[in-house]
Amino acid sequence: MGHLQIHAEILWPALLAGLLVLSTYVPLGREVLQRGIIFLDLAIAQTAAFGVVLANTLWVTGHDDHQHVSTTIIAVVAAIAGSIMLYAIRKLEVRLQEAFIGILFVLMATGIILLLSVDPHGGERLKEILVGQILWLQASDLLQLFVVYTVTLILWIFGREKMGEWLFYPLFAIIITLSTQIVGVYLVFASLIIPSVSTLYQKKPLVKAYMIGIAGYIVGLIVSASIDLPAGATIVWCLAIIGCLYFVFTGGRKMKKNLETKGALTS
Repeated sequence: MGHLQIHAEILWPALLAGLLVLSTYVPLGREVLQRGIIFLDLAIAQTAAFGVVLANTLWVTGHDDHQHVSTTIIAVVAAIAGSIMLYAIRKLEVRLQEAFIGILFVLMATGIILLLSVDPHGGERLKEILVGQILWLQASDLLQLFVVYTVTLILWIFGREKMGEWLFYPLFAIIITLSTQIVGVYLVFASLIIPSVSTLYQKKPLVKAYMIGIAGYIVGLIVSASIDLPAGATIVWCLAIIGCLYFVFTGGRKMKKNLETKGALTS
């Protein structure tokens, strides 16, 4: 009983953080799919992570709170700069956009490795950036996520129709930056894309995407706590498995029917 209680005390803040992440990522994920630039968030997340590592490398201070704020600001600025660059190429052919997004991603990824190569704890820091530290969240982290995601949802719900692309990109960059510092690059991408793509051919896709995301976080956290696996990576796999199973048994059939219908019309 005591063992289960310890797990519960650790897991509930992580689950709450996951729910906060999903609250904005499900609708934003559908927006990313509609725009057709699937790896946009991955490139921005990597740019934000580069900003975090750069800030930690350059910033020397004895005040942890001050350093955290400064690191976040630098990471946000880096992510917004990357998003503005991607916004500038938005009217190019999709394959050219994807090429530039890939180049930005690989530059930021290798830039992180170069910066961490002089850090004796570089391997550990790289792991934190990629898979996050969702099991070790503090109350202040949850409060920060709650405030930012609440503001984002309000802007999205009431200003979506008026929100131009020039505002979508930096808003997206800020959300990605804060999430990357909490859950890591991989879980950011998985939370944004997997629930949305799994319900692409569904009625009421938002509700079903939320259900897949919540199930992925719950199962992933339980599995990681039960057999002592990294939480972020485990959640990614659980999201993928649950999303894949759902798509195969529901969306896959509808996609097949759509393709058969189109084939019959063109024949």
